[in-house]
Amino acid sequence: MNRYVKLMDWGLTEYNEALERQRSYFDEIKQIKINNRRKNTRHPTPNYFIFTEHPHVYTLGKSGKPEHLLLPEEALQKHRVSFVHTDRGGDITYHGPGQIVGYPVIDLDNFGIDIIQYIRMLEEVIIKVLGEYGIKGERSPGETGVWLDAGRGSARKICAIGVRTSRWVTMHGFALNVTTDLSYFNHIIPCGIRNKGVTSMEKELGRKPDLASVKKQIVRHFADIFNCEFEL
Repeated sequence: MNRYVKLMDWGLTEYNEALERQRSYFDEIKQIKINNRRKNTRHPTPNYFIFTEHPHVYTLGKSGKPEHLLLPEEALQKHRVSFVHTDRGGDITYHGPGQIVGYPVIDLDNFGIDIIQYIRMLEEVIIKVLGEYGIKGERSPGETGVWLDAGRGSARKICAIGVRTSRWVTMHGFALNVTTDLSYFNHIIPCGIRNKGVTSMEKELGRKPDLASVKKQIVRHFADIFNCEFEL
């Protein structure tokens, strides 16, 4: 099993461009697995971890409801935000500058885990990272992602998670609000969940965390929790 993960940072990237670039790695890993099965070979599959930020965009997952976008589509241009139907799980969410998006494109067989374990491990990475800043992240029963004050009236989401898998290969991932402009969430029902808030590290801390430092913490805790090594 290959536990090495190639680390990339694409910077600010249009959502659809990032989706196509992700998909090329996703398809590459799947094809190796298909060939191994057909030819009874054991060529190792690579793993990738991509950091990026996106310009303002609302993305709607496969199970999402279009009515969870509260703006008429003609109003999107006024707010400088695009709208994309995508192939991950989950409902509608927002991506924008100041949000760290992580796309692990990995072969779960390399890590001996299933999709539920994978999502719980991603949540644990973010919970550990938030703890480095004195923020207590939590899981909310029945709801994917990382929350603050889960189960209380003040519950608010700080990190969304939505993935796609095929042949135990993953794509999409998580979006952690660091210095995100939270006003963009006012125009959607985030993840289809009503009556719960959204927050950011900046809002909770009262200061702007350094995005590069947060990324380093993500890499450190991902390597620990997934028992892997990163390669540049």
